[in-house]
Amino acid sequence: MKRAIPVLVLTVAGLIPVWRYAPSTDTSSTTEVAEPASTPSTSSSDGTSNQVVAGSTIETEKGPVQVEVTFDGDKISSVRMLQQPNHPQTKAAVPKLIAETLTAQSADIDAVSGATITSEGYVESLQAAIDAKPASSSSSTSSSSSSPSASAAASQVVAGSAVGTEKGTVQVEVTFEGDKIDAVRMLQQPNHPQTKAAVPKLIAETLEAQSSDIDAVSGATITSEGYVESLQAAIDAKG
Repeated sequence: MKRAIPVLVLTVAGLIPVWRYAPSTDTSSTTEVAEPASTPSTSSSDGTSNQVVAGSTIETEKGPVQVEVTFDGDKISSVRMLQQPNHPQTKAAVPKLIAETLTAQSADIDAVSGATITSEGYVESLQAAIDAKPASSSSSTSSSSSSPSASAAASQVVAGSAVGTEKGTVQVEVTFEGDKIDAVRMLQQPNHPQTKAAVPKLIAETLEAQSSDIDAVSGATITSEGYVESLQAAIDAKG
């Protein structure tokens, strides 16, 4: 009986290491798998046909007005304000002016009631951006049959004479594509609200009539007459 006690003690002692090193049955892993980093979205537009042109800064009684126009080919695809007066009327008028521009595809738009001064500054800056837009090359350069010099020769830029009026000097610059009047830009004009409002209308009429046979703008008769005279001089001077 006394011998049995040591044997039992040894047996229990031998089992202790077995319990201590029993394999864990916990199947949870401590390795963390990081989520893949999000890939930044890239624009699919190659931007080859887009041109962004800033119009001139127009100082008005309410503050400076300046627009930036994005052209998709010859189309006005968007207009953004770079500078505008910090007035409630202006903030309310700008979306309407931009919407009118996108519809008309020109600066021949109506002033917004209650924001006439801002509207006039917007139109002038917009027209400056349109005039400053480089001509887009619609023909593909891959066409080997067309001569590069031929297309260059078809474009002519002619300045009309400077016409002195009671309101100030008026002078236009006309871009011809072949025999077509493609664009008209003001080189000199009186610094009057009536003139600023009239010029986009005169240019729009010219592009439609393709001549100087256009009507004077009401309220800006003197400027209109000077414009027509300078325009006709440019047409006559075209080679």
